[in-house]
Amino acid sequence: MKFIELTLKNHTILHGFDARNREVTEVVEVEEASKKLVAVKRILSISEKYILIKYAYDRVIYWEYVEDYETIKKMLVS
Repeated sequence: MKFIELTLKNHTILHGFDARNREVTEVVEVEEASKKLVAVKRILSISEKYILIKYAYDRVIYWEYVEDYETIKKMLVS
């Protein structure tokens, strides 16, 4: 399994949907960013501000990242 190292900070956890099909989310703000190893196969998408990662129990997390978009793109292409 391939991993990339990213510096991640604030994030929003999507826990699922309620009875009215509205997202159930939890916003997490941290004091400082931290490095994490992320399994490439868990990455669902990347924007210029967020990386969307699949987690356990059918949750997904939108993480803010410190690296720039082009750097992450190069990590994934190589």
